[in-house]
Amino acid sequence: MDLFTAIRERRSCRSFLDDPIDEAVLEKIIEAGTWAPSPMNAQPWEFIVVASPEGKEKIYAEAERCRQWALSTSGWKWLDKYRIEFLKTAPALVVVVGDPKKTGVDQFMEDGSAGYQYACAAASPNMMLAAQALGIGSLWFTLFNRKNISEALAVDPEKKVLSIVCLGKPSGAVAPVPRKPAVEKIRTIK
Repeated sequence: MDLFTAIRERRSCRSFLDDPIDEAVLEKIIEAGTWAPSPMNAQPWEFIVVASPEGKEKIYAEAERCRQWALSTSGWKWLDKYRIEFLKTAPALVVVVGDPKKTGVDQFMEDGSAGYQYACAAASPNMMLAAQALGIGSLWFTLFNRKNISEALAVDPEKKVLSIVCLGKPSGAVAPVPRKPAVEKIRTIK
């Protein structure tokens, strides 16, 4: 699949088939994440694949707790309809973990620890675009308490869970969402 087609056609998939993802396909998707740019080529990421029902249930329970908290404190009524069962039904959850000690020269900047977070954030779309090219649906998810997820997955306390990429074969077509024309989002300084 052409890169620009993958970019335009990738959607956040919230409904997955039960079919497991072939290990070689999953490895190829994660490898795409490792080709993301990072400060001084620090490659500050690690990826934890959660495929067991027990592991997915732990993540779901924490995310649902956060969803309920956000619903009660934010006033965002749309959260009442936002269901996150895809965390239990996606065949694979790829938990993106970053190492704050691998932040490159950003450590000397005003927001010193941001470099590793940006690098890990760049790894996620690489994986999602690779998944799209391979016929796998994806969703980038961040509604959880990072400390609680880290503890549930026994992540090294010096590292930080940053996001989760849900992966699986879509159970149906995912409708496109409207996008504003790029020209409305571009400002050129000459």
